[in-house]
Amino acid sequence: MSDETVANVAQLYLGNILYALERAAFSLDEEGRRDDAAFYRGIARKLAEARGRERMPEPEVR
Repeated sequence: MSDETVANVAQLYLGNILYALERAAFSLDEEGRRDDAAFYRGIARKLAEARGRERMPEPEVR
């Protein structure tokens, strides 16, 4: 399993990671820890945006 890098594993389980981050943020919100919740949602947003950029096709140059 030499091809198991952090990036490969994270990419494979990205949906689960995003879900877990949102669950943590939701729990922190319920505890009144808004800044902590925002921190975890920020991490999730960065991961989701990075994944979206990976999937976007390159624009054609003419």
